[in-house]
Amino acid sequence: MQVGVVFPQTEIGSDPAAVRDYAQTSEALNYSHILAFDHVLGANRASRPGFSGPYDHNSSFHEPFVLYGYLAGLTKTIGLTTGIIIVSQRQTALVAKQAAAVDVLSGGRLRLGIGIGWNDVEFEALGENFHNRGKRSEEQVEVMRALWTQETVSYQGKWHTITDAGINPRPVQRPIPILFGGMSDAVMRRVARLGDGWLPQFEGFGADGARPNDEGRRLIAKLHDYIREAGRDPAAVDIEGRVKLGDRSPEACAAEVAAWNDLGATHVTFNTMGAGLSSPAAHVDAIRRFKESLGG
Repeated sequence: MQVGVVFPQTEIGSDPAAVRDYAQTSEALNYSHILAFDHVLGANRASRPGFSGPYDHNSSFHEPFVLYGYLAGLTKTIGLTTGIIIVSQRQTALVAKQAAAVDVLSGGRLRLGIGIGWNDVEFEALGENFHNRGKRSEEQVEVMRALWTQETVSYQGKWHTITDAGINPRPVQRPIPILFGGMSDAVMRRVARLGDGWLPQFEGFGADGARPNDEGRRLIAKLHDYIREAGRDPAAVDIEGRVKLGDRSPEACAAEVAAWNDLGATHVTFNTMGAGLSSPAAHVDAIRRFKESLGG
């Protein structure tokens, strides 16, 4: 099982040197990948009574494709995963082009995690429809894979039209792996039919964090059933778990990695955001201690 880190988007700040040092330290510690969250715009809570989203206009987010273009030139081996790009609020051909550029510049290190988002404010500002975003994302996947693998594409769908055109350069990986984030039944069925992987978020562990509970096992079993119903092999679909630092020590989180392995996860990612860490250096220290607790 591969172990990566969540890029601390909202807490790392805007110093390019801090971003560089975090990525290069992650690579030096032999983490397999960096995973970055995505938001383009944050809503102002003051003008929206009842707004309950986890992020707002005070939350800092580096744009993932630009971030990974920067990190592609500063690292050599560490994987670059979006977790997730809110693909439905973006133009599909442009996402395909940006992803291909990152994959080329990184030498084939991108995994494209996508999702449909929750913040209608972003969809409004970016000119996309919030209400059909789930079904539209399925057509987006089809279009992106065509653009990544074919020299020119002619496509006529419900939401997309391409007339004998293509992107250049195309990616190193043809196609780039696509992972879906989300927990709804519709998302799990989408993973089963279309996905190269799943980015779940669930508390599927016992009180000590060391053992999967019945709910965690049930969700993984349900996904595997859906994959088989779609005529695919569950072994062909990655499952990427998340371990959150929270109010625990990095060393105390290590047992949860073994629990994800017991569930059959192929990847797990350590998240230090929201743990009250005071500086980029504190995030670096936390990922170093976590890696040491796993045996280096």
